[in-house]
Amino acid sequence: MTSYPAFDPRRSAHRRPGLDLLRALAVVLVVVYHAGLFGFALPFHVQRFGWIGVDLFFVLSGYLIAGQLLRSIAQGKSPTLAQFYWRRCLRIVPAYTAIVALYFFLPPGLREYERIPPAWKFASFTQNFGLRGGTAFSHAWSLCIEAQFYFVLPFVLLALARVGRSAQSFLAISLPILILVSELLIRGSLAQINLEGANPSFGWWQQWIYYPTYSRLDSLTLGIALAAIEVFRPIWWAALEKMAGWLLLAGLLAVIVALVLAENGLSLASSAFGFSLVSLGCATFLISAVSPYIAISRTAIPGAAFLATMAYSIYLSHKLMIHLVGDFCTAHTLSSSIAYLLMLAAVLVMGALLFFSVERPFLKLRQRTREIKIGAS
Repeated sequence: MTSYPAFDPRRSAHRRPGLDLLRALAVVLVVVYHAGLFGFALPFHVQRFGWIGVDLFFVLSGYLIAGQLLRSIAQGKSPTLAQFYWRRCLRIVPAYTAIVALYFFLPPGLREYERIPPAWKFASFTQNFGLRGGTAFSHAWSLCIEAQFYFVLPFVLLALARVGRSAQSFLAISLPILILVSELLIRGSLAQINLEGANPSFGWWQQWIYYPTYSRLDSLTLGIALAAIEVFRPIWWAALEKMAGWLLLAGLLAVIVALVLAENGLSLASSAFGFSLVSLGCATFLISAVSPYIAISRTAIPGAAFLATMAYSIYLSHKLMIHLVGDFCTAHTLSSSIAYLLMLAAVLVMGALLFFSVERPFLKLRQRTREIKIGAS
């Protein structure tokens, strides 16, 4: 009888220390950003830049998920849709469903905002369309984009699998470029419409530019492009890994420029180019995280694997805990430093509770089904 190693989510989902670090950094940035919205400010208000954590998540998802599928295609195998969707479902749906149910079960006064989109939008993963700030569980918008990405990507790659190897490599590189150019044009056109009025609307900008899938595909696309280069152009990939140090500096500069543009609010330049620059920066972070020439790719940072393993559960539940702890600290007039530590502790405890009670059992089930399939073959 074949034996299999014990399930360890850190080995199965986070195979490299550099990727652990990126995922941990992404969830910290998101938590810090949302904490700032609810009064947990940091010196110099640096929390306002934490929104880039979402783009870091997107680049990671595009690279990891597309990489699995593209490697199968490169080996002459077509993606198995049923298996792919089953594994994705076990990965994202159980914990997500638990938090959605919690939001609708709680009295409106205990949610971060009383108003919440209808349940069908959460069930269909379309909550990001027509969304504006000031609604409960609004941060699920990024998960909706990823779910839509997971649904469409295998069909695109199935079509890719039906053409020759040279056409595969060409399309895998050229299609992302086409998407990136389209994103610039879409956001630029929409920003121009918003700016034509006497008083540009931030709510309109959120609804039509910030949250919708059609204008936030840069990071996912770049993640897919990196996976395609790694699979179909190994010489190019090796060159990128060797240049990782310089690329990292260029990426940091791109992110800084994007953050400076973001300070100008709803400008045309910020709307059109800001997300692209952040995405490029995050793509260079990913290259650095996997390059053998950069220390972070092979150095396990204490605590990074723990945060990376629980990142999804923390992401789902953190805003609710920030709100509840914020109300508690206000009622008991706690100092800002004590309040911040209490908030972070509550976010970690709730994330761990969700992970161990809901997410981890279904990850185990996913691993068992994979082992059964391997054993049968």
